[in-house]
Amino acid sequence: MDTRGIDQMLSELRSVSQAAQNKPVETAAPAAGGVNFADVLDNALKDVSAAQSEARQMAQEFSAGDPNVNLQDVMVNLQKANLSFQQMVQVRNRLVTAYQDIMNMPV
Repeated sequence: MDTRGIDQMLSELRSVSQAAQNKPVETAAPAAGGVNFADVLDNALKDVSAAQSEARQMAQEFSAGDPNVNLQDVMVNLQKANLSFQQMVQVRNRLVTAYQDIMNMPV
């Protein structure tokens, strides 16, 4: 059994986990000229779309019998795309809830 895909995924998860632990938490609001929320959200949506497209393409290549694509890589990419989509749905749900809370505030 070829475990290259699984080993690669584990190393990616470990590096992301390490980076998340070393990232300082920012408590103050960004200064003028900081990050635009709309741009961040747009980039996140594009990343999710790209992950889904890549996973779909890889699955089609595997189905077509491409010898360079193995099942483990296909399954890992499909799960990555699924998780990123689920994460984006949760972000959307939080945004809708925040919007509703703001709209229900007394003036």
